[in-house]
Amino acid sequence: MNNKLRVAIVGSTGYGGVELIRFFQNHPQVEITSVISSSSSGESIADGFPHLTDVIRRPLDGVDPAEIASRADLVFTATPSGVSAKLVPSLLEAGLKVIDLSGDFRLKDGSVYEQWYKHPAPSAELLEKAVYGMAEVYGDEVKGKDFISNPGCYPTATLLGLIPAVEAGWIDPSTIIIDAKSGVSGAGRGTSLTNHYAEMNENFKAYKLNKHQHIPEIEQVLGNITGSPVTVTFTTQLVPMTRGIMSTMYAKLTGEHSDQEIVDLYRKYYENRSFVRVREPGIWPSTKEVSGSNYCDIGFSVDPRTGRLTIISVIDNLVKGASGQAIQNMNLMMGWEENLGLNMTPVYP
Repeated sequence: MNNKLRVAIVGSTGYGGVELIRFFQNHPQVEITSVISSSSSGESIADGFPHLTDVIRRPLDGVDPAEIASRADLVFTATPSGVSAKLVPSLLEAGLKVIDLSGDFRLKDGSVYEQWYKHPAPSAELLEKAVYGMAEVYGDEVKGKDFISNPGCYPTATLLGLIPAVEAGWIDPSTIIIDAKSGVSGAGRGTSLTNHYAEMNENFKAYKLNKHQHIPEIEQVLGNITGSPVTVTFTTQLVPMTRGIMSTMYAKLTGEHSDQEIVDLYRKYYENRSFVRVREPGIWPSTKEVSGSNYCDIGFSVDPRTGRLTIISVIDNLVKGASGQAIQNMNLMMGWEENLGLNMTPVYP
């Protein structure tokens, strides 16, 4: 075990933290040395998650950067927004590598962060230092770095679906409309009317219309791709399922392209990225087909009648949308194979 990377997980009692634990059981280069919860320090994680009985035997630790640094080399911060902004500076100062799963370091403009997240922004220096870890697009920038900001779940599904066509100039970025649907685990484990069974069962509802905090993240990345500001229409909806995101995107084509040409473009773009699977023409993915896995599956339909392209992109919000992508970034950071410890077949049915 001495040659393994020592890993600590802050926010171990959230769904993202629990998924990190699940995947690390099969990672040959990692040892979990600390599971951390500010609210449950000293307790057993199995008290709240009985499925982890005898998987994690040590009690939950408290949040002490110096203590964490004595036990770990790298820390995953799976915390709510506003928490990581206060904690990460101390972790970096203690000499730890950090992969942050919150949204605190994704936006490079602190004023934009404060507008959308309603928290004080981290320092400009840290916002600049954080590498945006969308592995399929910015993987080369992640390699060898010590501070990664993991993308959001909705942006992951959406951007992986849009970027190849945007970069190729095959769609008009000013016409992009995004209709995104998520399972209720994206709201976390805390109970509220948002994810209460009686409220969500046999129900389907939109939320945060034109106000979702992932809007500026999507626009920031697309703007970086095009070299000019991009504004999108983005609607989020909750569906009565536990896991999964389906992002359906519509955009005006700038020329005439067939379904097969679109498929060929995407397969070439992602040819060395094993976690993006591009469907054959006329075949569109569903959320069940990626459940429990780090895959993003994408399908397309060109409408010659309207001149628009429809893109369907699906992920598991807790894996590719959070913990799985974070491990993918860790692998790149450490110079390991990108898919190390992540080759799990989706759970079906």
